[in-house]
Amino acid sequence: MTAPLTPPPPPHDQSPNDPWAPPPTSGGGGAEPWYGPEKPGKPEGPGLRTEVIEAAVVTVVMTLVGGALLGVLWWWLAPHVPLVSDGSAVYFKDTEGEQAVGVDGTFTLLALGAGALSGLVVFLLRRRGGVPLTVALLIGGLLGAVVAWRLGVWLGPGTDVAARAKEVGQGVTFSAPLKLAAKGALLAWPFAALLVHLGLTALFGPRDPEPFESEPGKDGYGAPVV
Repeated sequence: MTAPLTPPPPPHDQSPNDPWAPPPTSGGGGAEPWYGPEKPGKPEGPGLRTEVIEAAVVTVVMTLVGGALLGVLWWWLAPHVPLVSDGSAVYFKDTEGEQAVGVDGTFTLLALGAGALSGLVVFLLRRRGGVPLTVALLIGGLLGAVVAWRLGVWLGPGTDVAARAKEVGQGVTFSAPLKLAAKGALLAWPFAALLVHLGLTALFGPRDPEPFESEPGKDGYGAPVV
């Protein structure tokens, strides 16, 4: 005769307070991962197509509107460089004057202000960073500075100094044409806009969620905290 088989012991019910107990399976039949379920959600950001369109608009506005305003301000605020002719040659009336340096300095200061304002406005309207906006600030600032430079020269006194000296006559003081001697001033606008925008984004922009953000009452792996 054979001994009757002993029935297996019932499965041990794990206490709900057991810190090593796996989370309950969902009703759909698929088991949740032990380290915690992934939270479904919509992808953050407006999308690449929208970002490219916004970057194109920023570039155009900075180039045309910003460049025109900066050019007019430079022509209006830049100091005049006085010249005088003796009938055969044209000379600086004030050889020790700093008007020529002031022309470059005025453009640089105005470009820095335009860059800071551009970065601030773009951040307030967009409230988010991104590669397309960064490229737009750089390209738009550079093109806007070039437009401002050429517009200021065009609005200022004529570039034909000899003809102007002959027109006003010998010994009469006249203004030299606007000239940007320090071409590096063209980079003031894009770099100022980029620095201000990146700084504001780093301080006040949205933060990325932590990869293992824990829920209340659970540790970083989804296990309940005793």
